[in-house]
Amino acid sequence: MNIAIIAITPGGAALARRLDGSLPGAEVHLPERFRQDDRCRYFREPLAEVLPRLFAEGRPLVCVMAAGIAVRLLAPHLQGKSVDPAVVVMDERGAFAVSLLSGHLGGANALARQLAALSGGQAVVTTATDVNGLPAWDEVARQEGMTIEPLAAIRTLNRLLLEGGKILLADEGGLLGYRYEGVAGVRRIATVEEALRGDAEGKVLVTHHLRSEGEGADNVLFLRPRNLAVGIGCNRGTSAEEIEKTVFSELERAGLSPRSIACLATVEAKRDEAGLLRFAEAHGLPLAFYSAEELNRVEAPSADSPHALAAVGARGVSEPAAILASGGGPFLLPKVKRGNVTVAVAERP
Repeated sequence: MNIAIIAITPGGAALARRLDGSLPGAEVHLPERFRQDDRCRYFREPLAEVLPRLFAEGRPLVCVMAAGIAVRLLAPHLQGKSVDPAVVVMDERGAFAVSLLSGHLGGANALARQLAALSGGQAVVTTATDVNGLPAWDEVARQEGMTIEPLAAIRTLNRLLLEGGKILLADEGGLLGYRYEGVAGVRRIATVEEALRGDAEGKVLVTHHLRSEGEGADNVLFLRPRNLAVGIGCNRGTSAEEIEKTVFSELERAGLSPRSIACLATVEAKRDEAGLLRFAEAHGLPLAFYSAEELNRVEAPSADSPHALAAVGARGVSEPAAILASGGGPFLLPKVKRGNVTVAVAERP
């Protein structure tokens, strides 16, 4: 986690340097007047320019200064809880680490606790679920690496959690149900279908499957585990747009959520395939490459492809790549060819 720490007083600078030594990858920003022969970054511009610029970079931001300063300078730049980075404010003695912004999704609550442990101070966390010792749905989703759909349902489901309202939790893979054992109002249900039919004030569905029922309702929350490995083959020069359209449309045709993609996988010969690289980068997806020899050792269900064998030396690309990237998980979508692209999907165990 590449944290940016900024301080504006001598005492704050000392604390920032101390924290820097305990936070790998952290970057300390200090006024030019505090310059030393170290790796800190120094600025001459007004704080009113520097702080919003750091915030816009999207990294967790630690402000060693009065909370009011951070609030006034950052308020005009807030966009929403789904995109704003974590902001924690600390006093220069490290007595308090205040989770100011993006406590759950951005991880500010966890960061405040980490900083307080390092400074010997006290974390100040004011989100109602944390104060009451309850596992907020957005915090659990962040910890488990799941995506949230729709974000607006978080408010309703966290409110029901606080009020002890009736919530049905369908967690077929057993990924997070244990986090809610003994939590008042939350009842685990065996299947998504049963939960959708059930009577409750709110429903939480942990699934990579698309379901038209409940979509758009503010009391139905889909948590998407990132457990789909997508194998991709494509002709040389295929555009990112064609790859994206094919991958997403075939996933949706198979009833699978694109939000559950964990990684993309292909043959080593595609390491410089510009369209594929742009597609992966645009969606923040890791891209695994396998040699033709590795792919050829995999028993894939579809027949060998003479085209792939001639082009890259592999009997097939999308299916064996999906199998390898998933760790041998079951196929959810056997190879499909559309235009210049082939796609296959396997589930990570």
